[in-house]
Amino acid sequence: MEFTTERLHIRPFKEEDLEDVFQIYSNEASCQYLLHSAWTVEDKQVHFKKKLNNHLLTNEKPLSLAVVRESEVIGDLSVWYTGMKDTVEIGYSFARSASGKGYASEAVEGLIQKLFAEKGVHRIQANLDARNEASLRLCERVGMRKEAHFIQDFWNKGEWTDSIVFGILKSDLKK
Repeated sequence: MEFTTERLHIRPFKEEDLEDVFQIYSNEASCQYLLHSAWTVEDKQVHFKKKLNNHLLTNEKPLSLAVVRESEVIGDLSVWYTGMKDTVEIGYSFARSASGKGYASEAVEGLIQKLFAEKGVHRIQANLDARNEASLRLCERVGMRKEAHFIQDFWNKGEWTDSIVFGILKSDLKK
């Protein structure tokens, strides 16, 4: 999957994206609400190789996409099938330097449009740490609805955390 928005190019990752992606995932604050810890110099190649290998969405394999502004990777979009018929989950991470400029909304809106149009999905969902207010606001901005708030349902990084699930159907898209 590859597409452009007004200001961004979304495409599969390339070898030359490693250092830009490392800048996103080596930041402790950026990884605070993710399921993994910050990347280190020692493990960045291993983590990045997974993103390179996830270039095609299948029932068995997730899709990882680079969000490129000019020639810099400023974000990472992920999509995977949940196991429920025609349902995918999305995830995203963006560089701190891209914050507050609307890039995340633009990229995620484009991804949602593409998934409904080209992959024939019925439902798209996002499951996030309830403390991640920026992600919560992003889901709302792109038209997703809050469907559930689970209390201390997930053990991550040594603590119980709350989860919030957002969802959107093709029929929810603005006409």
